[in-house]
Amino acid sequence: MSAEDKAVIYRPKPLELEFVKYRVQDGIAYIMLNRPEKLNAISDQVIIEIRRAFQYFDLDRDALVAIFHGAGRAFTSGADVRQRQLRPREELESFGPAAPETRRRDLFFDFVNWKPIISAVHGYVMGMGVGLCLGCDLVVAAASTKFQITEVSRGLNGSTLWALLRFRGDGGFADEVGLTGRVFTGEEAVQRGVITRATPDGEHLKVAEEFARQILKNPPLAVRAGVRTRRMYMLEAQRLSFTLVEPSPALHLTHDFHEAAKAFVEKRPPPKFEGR
Repeated sequence: MSAEDKAVIYRPKPLELEFVKYRVQDGIAYIMLNRPEKLNAISDQVIIEIRRAFQYFDLDRDALVAIFHGAGRAFTSGADVRQRQLRPREELESFGPAAPETRRRDLFFDFVNWKPIISAVHGYVMGMGVGLCLGCDLVVAAASTKFQITEVSRGLNGSTLWALLRFRGDGGFADEVGLTGRVFTGEEAVQRGVITRATPDGEHLKVAEEFARQILKNPPLAVRAGVRTRRMYMLEAQRLSFTLVEPSPALHLTHDFHEAAKAFVEKRPPPKFEGR
């Protein structure tokens, strides 16, 4: 078998994605959420495509580092509430608000080569978008970026995001934003040690590229060893929260969750919550 034949075996198949765009330039893969008319809201299909793009990047011999970013006015507004949270009751009872093939726990842990991923965010980083952003190895955000753990205000369990915030930075800060659900900015996040760098608005992608070029100067196997170790520590930090969440009450079946999700879609304040 020729060297060319061997190369064909290990080259991933071309990507054909609708909501995630993938391109490579000078050793850097650009993985872009591309649903700008919906503020890159994350549907089941978007999660499937993110996973495919990440796995493609892992095997792509032309890319050694990736930048994960969003098109339009935001990185992501979080879960597509209509599609993921207002499912038919029988679906919520069967598998919850996330279909089995769209759960995101292993997005950063199902790799062979462990190449670094930098998130470059702006606009809004809401709900599950916080996990996608902070799960990356380096995080660059425009100073005015608005972050929010929206799970608590929707009646869902945000414990895994709380654990991720504690892993990345200030534990007291994680407690505060995890329980209040208040918005915090990129500037505040860097002050609390949660993200790598806050940039002037409009420069987040440029700064992420500067980090990527610095990484490219290093021996790739040494970089990947560091990435793998960091992510294994991150997994351990989240593992207990995963375990504790599983037997917790099915919050996606509660009256409060359903009413909060409906209120969001209908663009009205939620009614008084009843604790049921």
